[in-house]
Amino acid sequence: MDYLVIALAKGRLGDQSAELFDKIGIGKTLDLNSRKLVFEDEENKIKFMLLKNSDVVTYVSNGVADIGIVGKDMVKESQSEVYQLYNLDFGHCKMCIAGEKGKKLYQNNSVLKVATKFSNSSKEYFESKGQKIELIKLNGSVELAPILGLSDVIVDIVETGNTLRANGLEILEDMYDIHPQIIANRIGYKFKMEQIDEIINKISEWEKAHHAKSI
Repeated sequence: MDYLVIALAKGRLGDQSAELFDKIGIGKTLDLNSRKLVFEDEENKIKFMLLKNSDVVTYVSNGVADIGIVGKDMVKESQSEVYQLYNLDFGHCKMCIAGEKGKKLYQNNSVLKVATKFSNSSKEYFESKGQKIELIKLNGSVELAPILGLSDVIVDIVETGNTLRANGLEILEDMYDIHPQIIANRIGYKFKMEQIDEIINKISEWEKAHHAKSI
């Protein structure tokens, strides 16, 4: 049997993913404190790759990894044609439009300045609303943009909203919910469907049992 290659994101999402795999009995060789980026689980014929979050979709869509775990935001932003197989039951947050209180979003006769690192998602969303925008690409500290007059609003991931409130901003509109997803290469899935589906079934069964215990 060929090795199944799984791409994981570094950071908290990778930690949560590794913990989940450990609970279903795979990936015992994963050591996220190591400087290594590739780990082999010989018993289960699985190879894990640790990547930057934004690169997981790229490795899967290009067939270097068979499956990966990444947020829905990365999948939408990349516009890659990968299979979105399963929403995982942790790390929930949402993509939102935020700005100063009372800011009017939809102004048909003017251009709305939007600061974000999620350019494709923002463009697609505002186009669906019929609102013209000027995109301002930022890679960090987007909350500063409306405060300092660089933009009218921002588009960003919101988990608790604490950072927004600390900077005098609020959610003006929810765009979509974000879940970590198991994604698959479209061609690779056809050849390794049985192995991939077995992992997803184990995860699903563990999540159901975990929920039953917590009720």
